[in-house]
Amino acid sequence: MAESIARIGAQIGASKRFIGQDVKLVVLPEYFLTGFPMGETAAVWSEKAALDIGGAEYAALGALAKSQDIHLAGNAYECDPHFPGLYFQTSFLIDNSGEVVLRYRRLVSLFAPSPYDVYDRYVDAYGADALFPVVDTALGRIAAVASEEILYPEIARAMAVRGAEILLHSSSEAASPLMTPKNIAKQARAIENLTYIVSANSAGISGIPIPMASTDASSKIIDYKGLILAEAGYGESMGAYAEVDIAALRRYRRRPGMPNILSRQPMALWAQAYAGREIQPRNSLLDASGKPITPDPAWYAARQRGVIAAMEAEGMI
Repeated sequence: MAESIARIGAQIGASKRFIGQDVKLVVLPEYFLTGFPMGETAAVWSEKAALDIGGAEYAALGALAKSQDIHLAGNAYECDPHFPGLYFQTSFLIDNSGEVVLRYRRLVSLFAPSPYDVYDRYVDAYGADALFPVVDTALGRIAAVASEEILYPEIARAMAVRGAEILLHSSSEAASPLMTPKNIAKQARAIENLTYIVSANSAGISGIPIPMASTDASSKIIDYKGLILAEAGYGESMGAYAEVDIAALRRYRRRPGMPNILSRQPMALWAQAYAGREIQPRNSLLDASGKPITPDPAWYAARQRGVIAAMEAEGMI
């Protein structure tokens, strides 16, 4: 991890010299420090690959952000002292002073713990506002959405109604010259919420059976009208860079008319439609006494089968 951070720091410095010293925000992809679990239990992966809050890796990333005078965003697996034996996939933002100013834990994951799985204990520890954090920075109001969560419109909307103007999207997704579900979703989330989307895809993953170049390309910046401002090609690239004009976004959000989708949301209707409709249950990883349960890999598949069976019984599917 230390070697990766040093390499990335050199690449950012060289990219700034090419693009221009006014580069103020850099978004790194999912898995920029590690791969993903391939059969390890939550306890093993937590020990093997998860960062400590305030640990050496965050200190090194903070020093990088400060030395380059940038806001630096990324995604990493992270331990939490409140939840021994578990880890969370965390999207973070470090400002140009080197401080972590945003920490968002991925809420929807098929094969990893999330705050929703330990909801009561998580809210007791951090408060409900920690589930959908938005930070006010010198660059604008910023939030994060992790990886496949771009497919869930509720998450991006929850950030937007809390003031988010830029959504940081660290991802590792199978890419294609054709439109993919995630690329369609990126533009949809930008249009729906009048937000910029800054999406960084991992430029290949080596050392695993999946073909290395499967996750190349699809790094892009999308404006609040859904227009793709820049997009990188295959391999490691600085090509996805563009100006993010927060003043223009704010003017657009204050402009009456049909395109102002955010101002036209009948939120009480949505709350009523969702009320009482629980699909995946909360607190799946808390035992009867409220202590965290450390799952094995088979637990996630069994949970999903149970959820699908319950949806069928309720007539949802």
